[in-house]
Amino acid sequence: MLRLYNTRTRKVEEFKPHRGRDVRIYVCGLTPSAEPHLGHARSFLFFDVLRRYLRHLGYSVLYVQNVTDIDDRSIAASLQEGLPVFEVVARHFVSFKRSMQRLGVAEPDLEPRATEFIGPILTMIEKLVESGHAYVSEDGIYFRVASFSRYGELSGKHVDELMVGARIAENEHKNDPLDFALWKFAKPGEPSWDSEWGAGRPGWHIECSAMAHELLGEPLDIHGGGYDLVFPHHENEIAQTESIERPPMANYWVHGGMLLFEQKKMSKSLGNYEPLEKLLDRVDPQAVRLWFLQTGYRKPINFNEEALAGARAGIAKLRKAWRTLFNAAFGDAQTDGHALIERIHEVVWATQDYDDLVARVDEALSDDMNTAAALAALFDAAGKAEEYVRRGEARQAAVAFTYALSLLNLFAERKWLEEPKLEIDPRLIEELIERRNRARAEKDFATADKVRAELAAQRVLLHDTRDGTTWSVAE
Repeated sequence: MLRLYNTRTRKVEEFKPHRGRDVRIYVCGLTPSAEPHLGHARSFLFFDVLRRYLRHLGYSVLYVQNVTDIDDRSIAASLQEGLPVFEVVARHFVSFKRSMQRLGVAEPDLEPRATEFIGPILTMIEKLVESGHAYVSEDGIYFRVASFSRYGELSGKHVDELMVGARIAENEHKNDPLDFALWKFAKPGEPSWDSEWGAGRPGWHIECSAMAHELLGEPLDIHGGGYDLVFPHHENEIAQTESIERPPMANYWVHGGMLLFEQKKMSKSLGNYEPLEKLLDRVDPQAVRLWFLQTGYRKPINFNEEALAGARAGIAKLRKAWRTLFNAAFGDAQTDGHALIERIHEVVWATQDYDDLVARVDEALSDDMNTAAALAALFDAAGKAEEYVRRGEARQAAVAFTYALSLLNLFAERKWLEEPKLEIDPRLIEELIERRNRARAEKDFATADKVRAELAAQRVLLHDTRDGTTWSVAE
């Protein structure tokens, strides 16, 4: 039985789809106005695991993830770069797609773009205007927040609190500071579409309501995204949708925690992020995936090189254990690695052998997608790999281990069969470790961290123990 935390009720609830075994999920996707960063990756990676687990439980899942291909930020980026807005969007979106593929995030079933749904967007705006929930102003059409009595329910705040806490741009054309744009009348040089009120483009929030309604209908089983979308984006979606469609818009609202950099939100405006593709060029994507999954999806996570180094060591440990079990169970894997991997995956998905490892992983994931506990079970099993081999249980353990890895999409890839190769002189490694030890003794932690990072860049992982510092080679 899967249980999920519902942001709207602020409780962990048993997951019960509205349509039997059919699950409909809408996740707010990327606004490709700049290079994607690690913060974008966290949310989509979590929903990738959730979707995989739902399918593992036997549900038929329809997963929709939109693309905001027109908004203020992409227009500003196009003006800054001197390029057409859709060229800017296309470049950043392609970069995003490459990164998601490298991280093992599956393609959405549907990936609608806002500009493809102008008709449904205008239909929804028309209903809102006719019902009195929206009004036409000099610079656009706005939703009348005062007309929706349950505004603030998702974020758990009263309207007065939102007035104080929200970043509300001054706009003399709005009736109320909390009112938000549904349709923005065209400005010179901006992309625009015709409407009965005048040429313009959709506001940010209305596109998701219109696309979710058009593609999935109400109620959605799960509507999700990063925690920063709770207010105003998802709060506004609820208001405009439930004003004209039978509530609820979604039965479960699921949000991932923030990614922080030195305890601050990672964002382009703060200039504290590294483009995702660049980061994945220097860090094993599966180590990044492991790093995220080691923290509960609702908790904030702080980015630092030490954490990534630990994740590299973690993925190396899992791969070594899997290689030990695989070779013992299926013979010399080096002779035909690809064929053997195909064979073990067939066994994995056909087996009904739920041993302790698989039971622990299933129990963890069913408890509000506790990937940290699932990984703890995997690492416990990894530590017993040699013991499983000695007891003659390598085959059973290899199948269970691969099964558990597959649920988290930490796949047993063909390269896992290959022993990692060292590309730096071991004598230099020892010299750098001595240098780091001296720096630590002198409390020069900046230098010590720099040395660790230099070695990590060479795929050398340091492990501090009571008996001193040892090292290993990352996969």
